[in-house]
Amino acid sequence: MTVSPLHATLRHHVEAGTAPGAVGLVARGDDVEVVAVGHTDVEGSAPMARDSVFRIASVTKPVTAAAVLMLVDEGRIGLDDPVADWLPELAKPTVVRTPSGPVDDVVPAERPVTVEDLLSFRAGWGLAADFSLPAARALTAVQDHGLPFRDWPDPDTWLGLLARVPMLHQPGEAWLYGTSSALQGILVARVSGRTLPDFLAERVFEPLGMRDTAFEVPAAKRHRFTSSYAPDADGTLRLTDTPDGAYSSLPRFPSGGGGLVSTADDWLAFGRMLLNAGATPDGRRLLTATSVSRMTTNHLTAAQREHAAPFLEGQGWGYGGSVDVAPTDPWSVPGRYGWIGGTGTTAHVVPATGTVTVLLTQAAMTGPASTSLMRDFWRVTA
Repeated sequence: MTVSPLHATLRHHVEAGTAPGAVGLVARGDDVEVVAVGHTDVEGSAPMARDSVFRIASVTKPVTAAAVLMLVDEGRIGLDDPVADWLPELAKPTVVRTPSGPVDDVVPAERPVTVEDLLSFRAGWGLAADFSLPAARALTAVQDHGLPFRDWPDPDTWLGLLARVPMLHQPGEAWLYGTSSALQGILVARVSGRTLPDFLAERVFEPLGMRDTAFEVPAAKRHRFTSSYAPDADGTLRLTDTPDGAYSSLPRFPSGGGGLVSTADDWLAFGRMLLNAGATPDGRRLLTATSVSRMTTNHLTAAQREHAAPFLEGQGWGYGGSVDVAPTDPWSVPGRYGWIGGTGTTAHVVPATGTVTVLLTQAAMTGPASTSLMRDFWRVTA
């Protein structure tokens, strides 16, 4: 039996102990290859399957950006609108006088934070390359990436806490990671008058047939839900969550930055919508072609990309995901759009070739840089 390069690559990493299992998908038009290897946990209690459910972490971000753009398309918000119109907690933000300065040495923001600032991750709050900066540490105390979303405060309370943290940079000045997507989710809820889970379910998941994408996993689906792990210093995998754990009920904070679970085929449906200029296969329009173009176009200057190097690795940033701007790696195609998730996930679309790639694993990343498994997956699916 001939083994495909994708199968061989995933099998190699699973056998090496990189992850208990993996699902890899590459779709070139109607030609779809899906490979599932390994098991859903280290005990080998169930084989990995095409429909296994994973915590997709930051691969949530493109979905949330699409939701914001739906509201833009409807005229309910504008890209240049101040977010304080709906998030009044952020009406009078302060900025540290210098990035390395103390958090009590601040100046007023020079202008309001806009919707576009949130989408392009230039709002002024977010993770920076230097995690030791006082303002970065103050943000981490509010936005703890190691804390399950069920243990975060509710969105209104969280937003009030964030408003007390000074920005690291003036609005529009620099790309900073993460916080903007959480803010996007709150913005969608307040503008729409719906919870973020309800809005996404009705406006994105149902029309695209994304049946397994949500902020919780019901009991009837938990036999397909993977356990999650984090690598320890000695290379072994430490259990961080079980199928009956953090996702067994809706969290207090349904995060637009990283709270979704999903499957490879569900994200394929979302990716195909982007490749189809915002329309479903049956012609139902979810986004305008203009919004898809904005979403998948780089909005950063060369200096901003360089400043964000530990996260972006030379890439640009669209809305909700990175955008390749140069063929720096074998898999880098200008216009390639997508993102990676800290739980060991990655998903991209390549408009130039009509390709969608999705990799789902249950072994967490140890830093902002892409993993060897991700790079090998991108290489073999390029």
